[in-house]
Amino acid sequence: MTNFIDYVKIYCRSGKGGAGCMHLHRAKYLPKGGPDGGDGGKGGSIILKGNRNLWTLLHLKYQKHIMATDGGKGGQSRSFGKDGEDKIIEVPCGTVVYDGETGAFICEVKAHDERVVLLKGGRGGLGNWHFRTATNQAPRYAQPGEPAQERTVIMQLKVLADVGLVGFPNAGKSTLLSVVSAAKPEIADYPFTTLTPQLGIVSYRDGRSFCMADIPGIIEGASEGKGLGLRFLRHIERNAVLLFMVPATSENIAKEYKILLHELEQYNPELLTKARILAISKCDAVDEKALKKLKDSKALKGLDIPVVFISSVAGTGIDELKDALWTELNKEKNQVIEISHAPIDITAVEREEPEAKEENEEEGTIYLNEVEEEWDLDKYKGIGWDE
Repeated sequence: MTNFIDYVKIYCRSGKGGAGCMHLHRAKYLPKGGPDGGDGGKGGSIILKGNRNLWTLLHLKYQKHIMATDGGKGGQSRSFGKDGEDKIIEVPCGTVVYDGETGAFICEVKAHDERVVLLKGGRGGLGNWHFRTATNQAPRYAQPGEPAQERTVIMQLKVLADVGLVGFPNAGKSTLLSVVSAAKPEIADYPFTTLTPQLGIVSYRDGRSFCMADIPGIIEGASEGKGLGLRFLRHIERNAVLLFMVPATSENIAKEYKILLHELEQYNPELLTKARILAISKCDAVDEKALKKLKDSKALKGLDIPVVFISSVAGTGIDELKDALWTELNKEKNQVIEISHAPIDITAVEREEPEAKEENEEEGTIYLNEVEEEWDLDKYKGIGWDE
């Protein structure tokens, strides 16, 4: 089971407010002391807090219920009830929260130590001391506390990175990330080697750097659920620049680029407004004549985006690629990355998030009492356990 969890569904409930006290003061020498009921305490709130040291929602995976405590009741002598304790949920920066029933966007946490009140605790009720008047000097009633708020929420992590890698499986994305950064993604010659997003810090000139995100490859028809679907595309929504990668060995590079662009448009049309660079990878796998033909291709020039020819294995074109990415990242139009979080389709999201199996549980394992069957115990005699 992977430790990278970018989706959780949690039931949250704030604390209800404490009831105000209805009390009339009585003392030996003060038989009619009047009302002195205190106020109830405030219920605890559910608060989200950004934490830059977290990179996954794993710590919330098995917390199905998060509840704050209720406020205490008021007491006599105008004693206030105890406030309920707030429940603070620490989440990685880039966490987006949706309503678990409707899929509507609620809030997002983008900065370290940023706090967002998800559910507000109920206010405490007023004691009867507040309701005394000249014509009602002994009110025999007090306010109840406000009820708790409850909600089922879906939290999705959308990682924060400057550059997002987009390409088909085995386009060389993980190899590039391993070359330009200290990240060590799994690299192999079979499709979907990368199963979870990978982040790497790319060093640039004069001690400068930027963050690059590698997501699992997408294929034609991903918007219809093929391959790994579009589940991980949420992690490039915040990127300033999208780096498309197509191998030089592909039959039609321009066509593959347009297929990738179409799948992104099906997921979120706003992704098409981001700056784009096309990297032709695995240039070491073709001869010089074929490479020159690619560079002079009218189809590539007609795409109207910067095209860089690279080989992560041979190390050619890497510096040129870094320069192109840095130039795009520092353009003023790419500085502010604002995205609108559209409501999510609850049925589609939950279909993509199957329940995780126990680490040691194998497919098809049958346990006792799971099936109704007459067990023939005679055939087990003689092996020592019945002696």
